[in-house]
Amino acid sequence: MPEPHEQLTAIAGKLLIGQFHRHVLLCVGDSCCNSAVGLAAWEKLKDELKQRRLSLATGPNACYRTKVGCLRVCCHGPILVVYPEGTWYFGMTAERIARFVEEHLINGQPIEEWIFARNPLPNPMT
Repeated sequence: MPEPHEQLTAIAGKLLIGQFHRHVLLCVGDSCCNSAVGLAAWEKLKDELKQRRLSLATGPNACYRTKVGCLRVCCHGPILVVYPEGTWYFGMTAERIARFVEEHLINGQPIEEWIFARNPLPNPMT
C-alpha cells in the first residue's frame, strides 16, 4: 500500500491541483434551497465546466469545483462563491449556470445583479 503522501500527491497530479486559477464552491444544501434545485445546478455546473474545458484543465481559465452542503447563507440559494476573487452569488439555479460560466469564468465579467457580497483573497489583516 502506498504511503499517504505518495498516494495524495499522485491524486493531486491527476486532478491538476496546482494548475487552477479559480475555485467555485456551490452550496446544494437544503437550508438555502430545495436540494433537487441545488443538485440540478451542480450537474449543470459540472457539464458546463467540462464542455468548455475549464475543469481538469490548465490555462488562465482553469477552474476547480466543489459541491458543499452549507456556505452558511441559508436563503435565496443555491449560493455560489468564486475564489480568489471572493464573489458571492445568490439564486444560482441550473438556468443561470451557463451565463455565469461564460461571463464570469471565461470573460472575467462578474454578473453584478446576482452578487450579494465580495471577499477577495488574499485579504491581508490590517
